[in-house]
Amino acid sequence: MYLSLALLSLLPLTTSTSAPPPPDHIFSNPADTTGYRIPTMRESAILARRILNSSSIATLSTVFPPDYDSSSPFQDSFAQNPLLSNPPPGLSNAPIGLMDYYAPCLPQPSNPTLLAITIATTFRNTASNSNISLSLRWHPPPTAPPSSDHYTYSPMNMPRFSLIGYIEPIPEEEVKELGVAQCFFSRHEEAEAWRPGGGVHESWWGRLVVRSVYWVGGFGDRAFIGWIPEEMWEGVREWEVERARLVGEEGWEGYEEMMGRGEMGEL
Repeated sequence: MYLSLALLSLLPLTTSTSAPPPPDHIFSNPADTTGYRIPTMRESAILARRILNSSSIATLSTVFPPDYDSSSPFQDSFAQNPLLSNPPPGLSNAPIGLMDYYAPCLPQPSNPTLLAITIATTFRNTASNSNISLSLRWHPPPTAPPSSDHYTYSPMNMPRFSLIGYIEPIPEEEVKELGVAQCFFSRHEEAEAWRPGGGVHESWWGRLVVRSVYWVGGFGDRAFIGWIPEEMWEGVREWEVERARLVGEEGWEGYEEMMGRGEMGEL
């Protein structure tokens, strides 16, 4: 993302006579010179976890295998569609991102639960050893209060992130003991039609095991941009997620003030 000099000149400055920051200032997580306090890496991890808990639809991205073709013998009438079973040439190693459902279920809400349909492109690619990423962005609610700063709700100023890792099957015992299906279907009621053993498509329960997190909290003069360590992502506690507030949510301005006072670690 590149911002024009005209846009840069509109960003808030400490005084009316201050010179505008250089273009790379926007992406460098600089010291506070603009009047905005940049959230810490851990605070950003908490906000990312809140987005994960607040949503349930994401873009899943994978890569086609090096020798991709249509030879995989899926016994499913859907796969016999010639438009699906005869892909164009040149897809080997190409990335593809597709919308899908997820849910932050126990025992690891930080590793999203997926209902994997075997025939779906995403899960055909992961079956061929592709890694996977899950990407989300924050959408302010319709009840978000108006702002005199037209960058407050700019999509480019909204936090977004990507979880990168791999899919592992969830053991059947765990699915039953922890109510994985109930958790997932509480967010996606219609997905019961393609539950494992439901007769529509072959499917199975899986989780995205997160190994890397890349976060863009907004413009770099007011938000953290960068990688969040795996252990920090997993270490976020649910009460921290519940207390957090994102831009546009009720109470978010007070939450920003609390972060500024260094109260994130207090009950």
